[in-house]
Amino acid sequence: MIKDMTSGNPAQLLIKFTLPMLVGNLFQQLYNIVDSVVVGQFIGKNALAAVGSSFMAMNFFSFVIIGLCLGSGIVYSYYFGENNYSMVRKSIFISFLFIGIFTIVLSLGLNLLTERILILMNTPEDIIADSISYLRIIFSGLFFVFLYNGSSSVLRSIGDSKTPLIFLVISALINIVLDLYFVIKLNMGVAGVAYATIIAQGVSSVLCIAYALKKIPFLRIKKEDMVFDMSLMKRVGKFSFLTSIQQSVMTFGMLIVQGYVNKFGPDVIAAFASGGKVESIALLPLQDFGNAFGTYIAQNKGAKKFDRIEAGLKSMVKIVIVFGVVLSAIIYFNASNFMRIFLDAKEVNAINIGVEFLSVLSVFYTLLGFLFMFYGYYRGIGKLNTSLLLSIISLGIRVLIVANLSGPLGRTVIWWAAPIGWLIADLVGTIIYLKDRKSFDFSL
Repeated sequence: MIKDMTSGNPAQLLIKFTLPMLVGNLFQQLYNIVDSVVVGQFIGKNALAAVGSSFMAMNFFSFVIIGLCLGSGIVYSYYFGENNYSMVRKSIFISFLFIGIFTIVLSLGLNLLTERILILMNTPEDIIADSISYLRIIFSGLFFVFLYNGSSSVLRSIGDSKTPLIFLVISALINIVLDLYFVIKLNMGVAGVAYATIIAQGVSSVLCIAYALKKIPFLRIKKEDMVFDMSLMKRVGKFSFLTSIQQSVMTFGMLIVQGYVNKFGPDVIAAFASGGKVESIALLPLQDFGNAFGTYIAQNKGAKKFDRIEAGLKSMVKIVIVFGVVLSAIIYFNASNFMRIFLDAKEVNAINIGVEFLSVLSVFYTLLGFLFMFYGYYRGIGKLNTSLLLSIISLGIRVLIVANLSGPLGRTVIWWAAPIGWLIADLVGTIIYLKDRKSFDFSL
């Protein structure tokens, strides 16, 4: 359902738009959660460590593509706010063509470099074979990551966050069934988990594209839309590239952190992987509010309604505080129970390490919520360099602390490095906002 976000109560609009995104992303997380549960319970700790170690590499390259799609979506939202449907279609054509070609080339290259990537990540020898098997299959399915995120970015840019949810629910259920069938019935190991994931992603991407083409006439690309307008190409390229760089910086930082985690052995790897799954779910509301805020900002910028941007920012601050506190309490007081979802109760040491990890980070979720808010705000108004800067600060500080102090001081440094990075990035984001708010520019 198309939703114009240039009128109405900002808080209500943000919540209504975010909730379907949140539910959809929860189901998307089921891909990885079910993978981890099935692997941990039916294959073993080392297999879970292999999938967990591979997860960071998979995330990094997936988010390169997701960032490209997310950045393009800001351009769609801007032209939709202007009611310029012709430019919406032209920007969709350009972005899909170039992101699609890029994804194919990336997928082929990564298949050739899989083993080298895992060696650079300090992947232990006893799990590297399973990691290679898992990643090569996942890399082969990256085109489905592009198709789904590209089409869902189009729908969300025009205010439709419900339709992608429906297709994600369907594909998540398919993923669960195939996970159990491939691993338990066919005994395919981690390869079965990877195949289940890419098949499910393929289903959601095809359904999303088919719906957009059939139900929303103004999105259908016409012959006159297939143009290579240089100014539009630069605009789409700027938003796509810089947003992708931002997403890549975030995941690349985590990839480096994973390399230091791997030095502490299978128990810490399994704990970090399982704790990371719990955290990824807990933070979805804050992350989705940030992405929804970017769409809200872009539509209102296109409509030249600066007063609504200010009102939306005030609403977002309140939303982040409420959700941040609630999520922190839930994770902090239930960390042990959440860890036992992914790890057998006999793995006492790994569970305790995971609880240690969650107990530190969960206290500071509000800080990360504000950072997601700033990401959405600066993407929406077109200051992508600022959004990228905040990512570099947050992850750069985290990586520097882990790289220099985790060796002499131990694994707890890895946990504490994250909130320190969030806090400093938030302070920088606030300072830039207060400095630049009077010189707002409505041009894209």
